[in-house]
Amino acid sequence: MVRLVEDMARDNHPAQSVLVVSNRADAGGLTKAAEMGVATAVVDHRPFGKDRAAFEAALQEALAPHAPDILCLAGFMRVLTAGFVTPWEGRMINIHPSLLPKYRGLHTHARAIAAGDAEAGCTVHEVTPELDDGPILGQARVPILADDTPDTLAERVLAQEHRLYPAVLRRFAADDLTPVLLD
Repeated sequence: MVRLVEDMARDNHPAQSVLVVSNRADAGGLTKAAEMGVATAVVDHRPFGKDRAAFEAALQEALAPHAPDILCLAGFMRVLTAGFVTPWEGRMINIHPSLLPKYRGLHTHARAIAAGDAEAGCTVHEVTPELDDGPILGQARVPILADDTPDTLAERVLAQEHRLYPAVLRRFAADDLTPVLLD
């Protein structure tokens, strides 16, 4: 999130940050966003229990006054239902720590190592109602080293995420869906 906000603050960016929302009041990104002059909001999912539709309605209510054109998911670890995603289709993007379509969901680094893959990476994709399944807008690759652990691999992938996501957002906000490919 910080890298996206920093990049949008640069000259000639086709997008601007209007709000950072988290479902956790203790999320470090909220403090960082506020320090960068971006409005923040918290919509805690816990009071809603298993009522995902009510949580998503509250989330939409928090977004509405800011009228965002694009939603960028970054570290938002809640699966959103089709009821929330569908109205935002074509305007919501996410970063995922694997080379999709491989390893949708969680524990991507451990799964890539366990499979004996030679490389891993990250993917920015459009969000659709299917988990980690939207059109791919960009990918960055890193080699998996012989002594890698999920943590060491995650660290190298995160460095690529910080490069890839801002590059993809720039294109996406300018209506350019040409995939960004980084090595």
